[in-house]
Amino acid sequence: MSSSSGSYEKYITTAASVAATAMVVRSVVSELVPYEVRDLLYAAGRYLRSRVSSRHTVVIDEAEGLSANQIYDAARTYLAARISTDMPRLRVSRVDEAQGILVGMEQGEEMVDVHDGVEYTWSLVSRDNTPGAASRVAGTTGAYAGAGAKARGRLEIKSFEVSFHKKHKDKALKSYLPHIVATAKAMKDQHRSLKMHMIEYDAWTAVDLRHPSTFDTLAMDKKLKQSVMDDLGRFVKRKDYYRRIGRAWKRGYLLYGPPGTGKSSLIAAMANYLKFDIYDLELTEVKSNSDLRRLLVGMSNRSILVVEDIDCSIELQQREDGEKRARSSSAGEENDDKVTLSGLLNFVDGLWSTSGEERIIVFTTNYRERLDPALLRPGRMDMHIHMGYCTAESFRILARNYHSVENHAMCPEIEQLIEEVMVSPAEVAEVLMRNENSDVVLQDLLEFLKAKRKEVGERKAANENGNE
Repeated sequence: MSSSSGSYEKYITTAASVAATAMVVRSVVSELVPYEVRDLLYAAGRYLRSRVSSRHTVVIDEAEGLSANQIYDAARTYLAARISTDMPRLRVSRVDEAQGILVGMEQGEEMVDVHDGVEYTWSLVSRDNTPGAASRVAGTTGAYAGAGAKARGRLEIKSFEVSFHKKHKDKALKSYLPHIVATAKAMKDQHRSLKMHMIEYDAWTAVDLRHPSTFDTLAMDKKLKQSVMDDLGRFVKRKDYYRRIGRAWKRGYLLYGPPGTGKSSLIAAMANYLKFDIYDLELTEVKSNSDLRRLLVGMSNRSILVVEDIDCSIELQQREDGEKRARSSSAGEENDDKVTLSGLLNFVDGLWSTSGEERIIVFTTNYRERLDPALLRPGRMDMHIHMGYCTAESFRILARNYHSVENHAMCPEIEQLIEEVMVSPAEVAEVLMRNENSDVVLQDLLEFLKAKRKEVGERKAANENGNE
């Protein structure tokens, strides 16, 4: 018993001596060996371990120079959707009211992902990049990780590390990582908060776009609605096609028709359907062609440029006037002091149209006949969409949206009246919103349509009497 006790004490003493010696050596190395040399030694150690290990590791830094690393952002989004809630420690955050809670790994945790039969082990680490600090310590995935370190005068670099068997290196780099980027992009496109951009102080200012309009709720002819959806769906899938034929990846839509027929609602439905931001270009706020170019170049890809009421929002100068100004500019006169038709067209389908990709351009007008023919030709406005007065089909959609009414005793008479008088969907919707009782509002709508028919008849009779 005493012999065993003596051996145990000897073991403890030896272990303590070794630990103390290691601490002294580490302290001496830290004091005497320059950090550059220590970095080389650490790198050499990692290289030797990698040569004898069957595992391979890919490091994905948070940033590349001054630019954010898109693969890092993609990995964070991808892993957040796959992280196991069984982990002892999780980190959660939310930076936008419109988005859900983001779940991520916390210090010391790892997670495993399997793709195409290969197992990948993920961890998040942070590297202290301050001179003299070469070791790595476990970090966190939070949006504010590293802020405390920066406040203390340190520079922390966060990285994801993914390890796998070395025989799967090519599959990891050529298949797995591209899969992560593509999946993360689809997730962001699906859940991101849409923005409405407007001009303020000669620059774009963004606000959240929370317009609820969708193609399901749009009071619009069913066949026309489906043709618009098909056209949009075809457009976003044809990147390679547009590149092959040598055309800018854009599409133009002209929405025309009387006021209140749903032109703005259709634009919002298009944005919600495609998950595209909207840029509301108020031409009266733009001073010159050069300002117009600066604004349009500042648009993001996957966006919709909207010019509403283009026939009356600005007095666009005609081509002839532009040619006169071009000739007079040779005499020293300024010809870029206002927005011109040619300046707008140069962005729609000229050289400046290639300044972005996957863009929709929408012009709206109540009077198509007032527009310059140069705006209307294919290649500029590719699809002309007539937004007409309310029809029986449109009424049924509105009745279902506002009151969940599919069939009602008054519906046939209302539909007959709607076919007889010209009434906009906005007028019908306004009546349907007056009361939550469907019987009451349908009766109100019936009386409204009868009064409108009577008014039209009286006006027609007065015109006939005046012509006699």
